Amino acid sequence: MRVALVHDYLNQYGGAERVLEAFCQIFPKAPIYTLLYDEKRTGSAFKNCQIKTSFLQKVPLVKSHHRPFLMLMPLAIEQFDLSQYDLVLSDSASYAKGVITSPKALHICYCHTPIRYAWDDSHRYIEEFGYSGPIKKIIPFFMNYIRLWDEQAAARVDKFIANSNFVSQRIRKYYHQESKVIHPPVKTDLFYLADKIDDYFLIVSRFLPYKRIDLAIEAFNQLGLPLKIIGDGPDRKRLEKISKGNIEFVGLVSDNKLKDYYAHCQAFIFPQEEDFGITAVEAMASGRPVIAYQAGGALETIKPEVTGLFFKEQTKKSLVEVLKKFNPNNFDPKVIREKAMEFDQEKFKQRIKEFIYEHWN
Repeated sequence: MRVALVHDYLNQYGGAERVLEAFCQIFPKAPIYTLLYDEKRTGSAFKNCQIKTSFLQKVPLVKSHHRPFLMLMPLAIEQFDLSQYDLVLSDSASYAKGVITSPKALHICYCHTPIRYAWDDSHRYIEEFGYSGPIKKIIPFFMNYIRLWDEQAAARVDKFIANSNFVSQRIRKYYHQESKVIHPPVKTDLFYLADKIDDYFLIVSRFLPYKRIDLAIEAFNQLGLPLKIIGDGPDRKRLEKISKGNIEFVGLVSDNKLKDYYAHCQAFIFPQEEDFGITAVEAMASGRPVIAYQAGGALETIKPEVTGLFFKEQTKKSLVEVLKKFNPNNFDPKVIREKAMEFDQEKFKQRIKEFIYEHWN
């Protein structure tokens, strides 16, 4: 079986890239087709893989500022010649599923979400892109093109896998297709239970507006509780500006340091609506409870009063109320970690292999 892997763009290292890593372990000889690639920004996670990039790779600044080139991405993904492959496995939150395959090939798409800025509250996402006034006015016309293309691209997929029931519902709504839910992989063996916890709460995230780190900052500003924030991103300056002295921006850290931060925190704060939310499960693999907004993928990973707590409204007031009643002694770290083991990477790979071979046969 000749296999090709397809990924949207490799200019960061997040949940989608961890899924791709697992695919590479299942099919170590398969090349990766992607719109653009930056080894440094992916932490050299794919340095030993055969990477094939699109014409966008040669465009200046595209690796760090890819959003201005969104209109070229449908064209770029369709330029890949995949006619020699029997199985195409795309890992997509946007354009990877739009590749054109041989009529005899089986195309399976692991879908993290239908394109968020095209379908889900597109007006808010356009605001968050930070474009100037004149450009912002013409973007809705381009979004209509993206929506039309995305619907056609989804029709090229033979079988969909959704990363959560939350995403499966959106695939059904926007693409009119059914999907199998296989939750993303978590490297649970990297994390451990600490003998003693410290006094701080923790956030691990990219600094993007929809992550709602600002909401957590407002709540912790009011309560004066220590909060450590690990990560980086375009929203950093704004977040630092609104933070008080009890909030520490740690920056990016190594995996070895990250697992220590997880293991010793009071609780992990998860204020956003995510399709799944790997960082929340990583915190659970460290035996730490999660305080999360009651929406999205968190509903599938967190058991209230057992592995964490929910706040019902995405407001400072709602989060503050939950933080005031939180007591880490009410949670058993061993029970929390046991729940996280349901999402172990080896279980993920086995489920993916079973799905592929079922439909290949």
